[in-house]
Amino acid sequence: MNSKQQTMRLSDGHFIPVLGFGTYVPKGVPKTKVTEATKIAIDTGFRHIDSAFMYQNEEEIGLAIQSKIAEGTVKREDIFYTTKLWCTFHRPELVQLCLEQSLKKLQFDYVDLYLIHFPVSLKPGKNYLPTDENGQYIFDTVDLCAIWKAMERCKDAGLTKSVGMSNFNRRQLVMILNMPGLKYKPVCNQIFDFQLSLEDMKVIDGLNKNVRYMSFTIFKGQPGFPFSDED
Repeated sequence: MNSKQQTMRLSDGHFIPVLGFGTYVPKGVPKTKVTEATKIAIDTGFRHIDSAFMYQNEEEIGLAIQSKIAEGTVKREDIFYTTKLWCTFHRPELVQLCLEQSLKKLQFDYVDLYLIHFPVSLKPGKNYLPTDENGQYIFDTVDLCAIWKAMERCKDAGLTKSVGMSNFNRRQLVMILNMPGLKYKPVCNQIFDFQLSLEDMKVIDGLNKNVRYMSFTIFKGQPGFPFSDED
């Protein structure tokens, strides 16, 4: 894979490899496997590593990347690293803290892309999926525009080169683009809820891997839930 030739220009002028290595793993998979898999991905030619604070494996990813840097396989600037702001850090004063925690685990000075993981806000705290006594998720109310302004400050601080969003619907995206005082446009909207063709779905179903297709319905009912809109 010649990753240098397989990039696209973002709206802020930075370039992102078009093929990324996703690092989410199901529960039960040893974290050592994440380090091993990331090393293999880099050796194979991947230069875009896509992760998130919520995956809780950035320390292991960092070990893999730092190992490859130390042996001379890559330089830090060769790696395009994406991380994401989790829902319990949506309050503006917590947005940079979430990124700083990721940077500490990674042993990085900056990331290449920082995304708002999901437009649903959850109660801040040590529990990243807070629930009440009835097992219902405890939501928080935070203005998406206020979150975006905090994301812009992370870019200004040099902690991330680019800022964007994930799983936003059209209405939410337009709201950010039209917000007063917008300084940086989101460079992307990374979408996980998608639909493949019937032919592709038959191929996936035929893999017989006993997997479940997710659409984050656990957050349905919260005002920020993006998939209630038709578009």
